[in-house]
Amino acid sequence: MLTTNASPVTALDRQCEQRTTPGYLAAVLETDDYRVVVFHRGRALMDGTNLAYLDPESIDPAYRDLAGDALPLGGTHVYLGKVRPGQTHRLAAATDIVLLSLPLNALPEDATELSWAPLGNVFAGYRDVAQDLNAVDAQVFVEAQAVAQWHGSHVHCPRCGSSTESQSAGWMRRCTADGSQHFPRTDPAAIVAIVGADDRILLANNYAWNENRYSTVAGFVEAGESAEQAAVREIAEEVGVHLHSLAYVSSQAWPFPRSLMFGFIGYTNDTEATPDRSEVRAARWFEREELQAAVLCGDAVISHKASIARSLIENWYGGPILEPGEQA
Repeated sequence: MLTTNASPVTALDRQCEQRTTPGYLAAVLETDDYRVVVFHRGRALMDGTNLAYLDPESIDPAYRDLAGDALPLGGTHVYLGKVRPGQTHRLAAATDIVLLSLPLNALPEDATELSWAPLGNVFAGYRDVAQDLNAVDAQVFVEAQAVAQWHGSHVHCPRCGSSTESQSAGWMRRCTADGSQHFPRTDPAAIVAIVGADDRILLANNYAWNENRYSTVAGFVEAGESAEQAAVREIAEEVGVHLHSLAYVSSQAWPFPRSLMFGFIGYTNDTEATPDRSEVRAARWFEREELQAAVLCGDAVISHKASIARSLIENWYGGPILEPGEQA
């Protein structure tokens, strides 16, 4: 059984029906009980290894008690949801969580600190902290980053180019000229652990990575494709391997930029791989003991433990793969 952090139990009740009520977000912001997660340029404000949940009183007055496009310089508030009962989390059940996405020019691009945030809170990206996040923080981080990036890329109407304004507690943008409504996108992608007839796994090295990093192959689903069709096409294009069958395993929300990864085990009778030399630099077959030995000695670095790629690899492996310094 494959286990990922994509639990079917959601940490937050997103209040999908209620948040469309006019004034819903403004009413939340008038209380003192909600907590704020702060994002800037795809990074979240962190308190050590935890997401920082700021008291509204600690928020800079320029950003407090203002909803949506009322924020200066293009910042955005989004209602993320209420903490569900039964969650093991430092926030009490029914606590409302609100995203404050700061304008791009609010801080320098490489800024790690926020002058008005509690001492020690710093900005970090999801890849930097994912392995240390608890289940609730991981879900909040992915949701917040995805919707923040959508707002940043939809300040103008895709139909007429006019400005858009945030409505429905941050979950819809309406064109100020033609009135058209636009909602956050989720881009489907297929990710595949490729297994040969001899039960070896094929992992690929991308040109964007260090030469010893290997992972599963993934690609976005194109218009008119099913996830299965996209998986077969991507594998053939990127590593020159033809799959004869697929088994769906699990899915995971992935905030780069706002994807939903459909995870498969793909089976092939091919024994040779041909990297496309465009995205994929190299492709390498591994036996189980060979992969574990390569990871321990640093010959191969595989995807981190919070990713569905790692889960797919370990599903093939049959259990956790030890990292350097770890013991069974």
